[in-house]
Amino acid sequence: MRYSIRGPRRGPALLATSVALATVAACSGGSASGPASAPSPGSATAAAPTSAPPSPTPTPTRTYPLSSAPRTVPAVRAHEAARGPGWKPAPAGGVVIAANSGGLADEGKLIAGELGIPYRGAVAAGPGDVELALGGTGAPESYTLFVQGGGVRISGPDEAGVFYGTRTLKQSVKATGAMPEGTVNDRPAKPQRGLNVDTARKHFTAAWIEDRIREMGDLKLNQLGLHFSDDQGFRIESESHPEVVSAQHLTKAEVRRILALAAERHVTVVPEIDSPGHLGAVIAAHPDLQLRSAAGRTPRGAVDIANPDSAKIVDDLLREYSRLFPGAYWHLGADEYVALMAKDPEATYPELARAAKAKYGPSARVQDLATGWLNDRAAVVRPTGKTLKAWNDGFFTGGVVNAAKDLEVEYWTGKEIGARPPVSYLSQGRKMVNLNDEYLYYVLGEPNDFAYPTGRRIYEQWTPLVVRGTAPVPAKYDAQILGARFAVWCDLANSQTPAQVAAGIRLPLAALSQKVWNPAKPTATWDQFRALAERVR
Repeated sequence: MRYSIRGPRRGPALLATSVALATVAACSGGSASGPASAPSPGSATAAAPTSAPPSPTPTPTRTYPLSSAPRTVPAVRAHEAARGPGWKPAPAGGVVIAANSGGLADEGKLIAGELGIPYRGAVAAGPGDVELALGGTGAPESYTLFVQGGGVRISGPDEAGVFYGTRTLKQSVKATGAMPEGTVNDRPAKPQRGLNVDTARKHFTAAWIEDRIREMGDLKLNQLGLHFSDDQGFRIESESHPEVVSAQHLTKAEVRRILALAAERHVTVVPEIDSPGHLGAVIAAHPDLQLRSAAGRTPRGAVDIANPDSAKIVDDLLREYSRLFPGAYWHLGADEYVALMAKDPEATYPELARAAKAKYGPSARVQDLATGWLNDRAAVVRPTGKTLKAWNDGFFTGGVVNAAKDLEVEYWTGKEIGARPPVSYLSQGRKMVNLNDEYLYYVLGEPNDFAYPTGRRIYEQWTPLVVRGTAPVPAKYDAQILGARFAVWCDLANSQTPAQVAAGIRLPLAALSQKVWNPAKPTATWDQFRALAERVR
């Protein structure tokens, strides 16, 4: 029905008429109902009503329960619940980069592709968008993820933190289809969190390694150790000593591709050239470097550290590869040097004993010559600015030469001759990374009483304080334990295929990620954690 108003109306009468018309329209969908619902055109009864009509009934506002924390591996450390619908990927939404945050373009493109929404770049955030921003004064690798009004904002003081925020968003959407309303404040408990892979005894392709890097990034792990030289193989192309390289190896072009992906996923690659033991591939090409005992025995992989040519070739390789790998760390090895595993090193290897005394004085022993070797190799790499690491059984006490104070201890075993407990290092102020062979060693073929570690055992029993065996070190040393890596060793290389290795380490790696990211005791049962880890992978 069409209404005709005779003559101009002003003030309250016009307002009342407008309200009446709006009420009718709201109640009838724009059509009048009932007999004589309005006067006919020209009727005198069209005057303003004597009383205001009732106000329109408001549409009820939808209410939401308080949100729950997102379901992720590792679990976030803090979530402030809120009421709201949360966020889901939708065609109208996209990923945008906040002002002064252009370095997040890689992170933005990655999460946009994973969520199936457009990447819009450096534009203002709109409804339904995910905005990535650099800023704040939080700890390194920390982030804040804020969900409100149908949008998401992920911010952090560095690119790594924002990247980890995108991993939380991705996993939550995979787990439940949405990111819950509220605010996540998250950061890692430990700065070094990762995986170690023995690529020397068993060749792994670049593609296999890249898949592990992607997996690590999603688990917020940030360190990949590559043990690429040993008795069985030397697995990266070399210009300085091509004669030592195995037939199956990674080219430097492949290594650079691996490093590029690692940088994108905020994973630092830690290379290791182990010495003075585990150099069998080098000795095969240079037999004159082989260590010999007084009885003429030639222990596999051990170079003669009294021979200057041994140091020269190792230093050539250290200089070459320290330029190839730009990361912040270098691993010097130093474990299981056979000369120091003898009951009487000086009697068994008299040439080494004489060299030790000549270099370090009459009280020096073979362990001092080995410690001097470690310090000399550290001096070669130190000018690059890298943090230097060595295995715990390469450190000795009671000698005239001490290992350089800046070497981080990578503690793996308490089974070596003259074994020292972790507190022996920690009480001296050493920093340590946990590679406990009781929980974190995946040794192919399970030789020497090793058993494949399970994710459940790590999840339920291990913490970064459990450095040796099953007993934790005192909590006062927690800050000196910088983190942990899960290690794959290929002693019996053909026992598993690369695909079997990847499958076998998947849940242990997920469990490790939980323990080095969130120091609180997990609230989920193992079965719940395992199901979630499979769902979000």
